[in-house]
Amino acid sequence: MRAMISDKPGAPESLELRDMPSKPVGKGEVRVAVHAAGVNFPDTLIIADKYQFKPPRPFSPGHEVGGVVTELGEGVSDYAVGDRVIGMIGHGGYAEEVVIPTANLLPMPANMSFEEGAAFTMTYGTSYYALKQRGDLRPGETLLVLGAAGGVGLTAVELGALMGAKVIAAVGSDEKMEICRKYGATMFVNYTKEKMRDKVKDLTDGKGADVIYDAVGGDAFDESIRCINWLGRLLVIGFASGRIPSLPANLALLKSCDVRGVFYGAWRAREPKGALQNFSEMFDWVRQGKIKPHISMTFPLEKAADAMNALLSRKATGKVVIKVR
Repeated sequence: MRAMISDKPGAPESLELRDMPSKPVGKGEVRVAVHAAGVNFPDTLIIADKYQFKPPRPFSPGHEVGGVVTELGEGVSDYAVGDRVIGMIGHGGYAEEVVIPTANLLPMPANMSFEEGAAFTMTYGTSYYALKQRGDLRPGETLLVLGAAGGVGLTAVELGALMGAKVIAAVGSDEKMEICRKYGATMFVNYTKEKMRDKVKDLTDGKGADVIYDAVGGDAFDESIRCINWLGRLLVIGFASGRIPSLPANLALLKSCDVRGVFYGAWRAREPKGALQNFSEMFDWVRQGKIKPHISMTFPLEKAADAMNALLSRKATGKVVIKVR
């Protein structure tokens, strides 16, 4: 089978397309023919040895896939050959096939394409956990989403609006504002033209945002802690800007606010039942047509480096997906 392989730490251009031997299917595992693989920011970190987990080389990046079960391992009874599934795998997705434990599989809703399935688990899983379990987001509250047109950001806009929040989308262009408007945002900050703290206070009658979803870090975090409401919750998702910020503790004191970490992968491993319940609720919304992944770019497997660079350059909105078949 063909796969994009990381042999040494490096940028996306370090990946090589190779023919690799198929792995045997073990007890409790299935083989999945990959039709599509989602591209996520951690994929760019894992090949550069900058991620929390460093798999032994050679390996293929790719945290999530959509595909079809082609072989069952010993003891597997909850899936059958031919089932359409979503796989959550950590790495290995940029390949024509992957072996996955059934604990890391989800049945794909009938009205979801393989590309949509491959674009779902990391971004929607992260955002729903962030807003529901960590943010305690309530109807009527104001949610500020930083990097709102990006992969996780747009799902936070969409889910926040569905959960009854008033959503402020912080983006870098007027074009990205319109994408966010389609997904439920009603207020906007263009941080290339406006100072975020001042604009957010203007939009909230001086109160600030109740919940802030920050996957950007850096200067955006510095601005966020200065436009958060009394008893607000600032959710730390990641650091796409490249700078890990520091928190002036006096600002947390003055606002009586919380800064809450969101490590979705660790939570899913610790509380798998809670994660499955979240997916069950979101898949109901998928079936009802209430949520749908926004995929702005697709690339063939051999162009995986281009897909990753499109993500890194912030040219894409929503998700980037690799079409394997």
